[in-house]
Amino acid sequence: MWDPVWEKVFTTQPWGRYPGEDLIRFVARNFYNRPVRADTRFLEVGFGTGANLWFLAREGFSSSGIEGSPAAAALARERLDKECPGWDKMAPDNHIEIGDMVHLPWPDESFDALIDSEAVYCNDFDESRQIYADMHRVARPGARLFVRTFAKDSWGDGVGELTGHRRYVAVSGPLAGKGMSRFTDRDELGELLGNWRIDEVNLITRTWDAGGQTIREWIVEAHKDQA
Repeated sequence: MWDPVWEKVFTTQPWGRYPGEDLIRFVARNFYNRPVRADTRFLEVGFGTGANLWFLAREGFSSSGIEGSPAAAALARERLDKECPGWDKMAPDNHIEIGDMVHLPWPDESFDALIDSEAVYCNDFDESRQIYADMHRVARPGARLFVRTFAKDSWGDGVGELTGHRRYVAVSGPLAGKGMSRFTDRDELGELLGNWRIDEVNLITRTWDAGGQTIREWIVEAHKDQA
């Protein structure tokens, strides 16, 4: 469930304008060879200010998204309309929604690829399982999933108010002031993703404070079984 603290975050601080390298690699490796890119449909949950949607539109793919923050959605739509004119006409129902990612407003088997780039981690474990299950529902057979999520022992894990399984209101590090954050153990990924078939899991790390603190994130790629 969306935390309203993010409305303040999106309206009071600069936000990234470009996708991460791992997301670009995922798209390039799996979809750059599609003969008609506009026929490949992406869905991003919790798209923030829309850097990934912008990238996908610029690369010629169809893309939709859902975001809880009206301010973030407005910024994303403004950029898409300005820099990627016609992005919302590449597929009949290509659009962005303001809403709760637990219940996706798209029909079954709508998308070829789905993205969670550090969005679902804000939800508790059971809600996160529901989100990934609904992402699986709207995925076409053979569709691919990209997940970037904070890992156990990342800076902020175990510090602050405990609000659920490995979920804290972080009081230090980059997640401080950004509401609730869940940190995932490697052994939990299979249960978390449910019917998604995990293909690859990588741990990426970077340090802050002259090496005194470490950010740890899982990069997960998975797929939905063919019918």
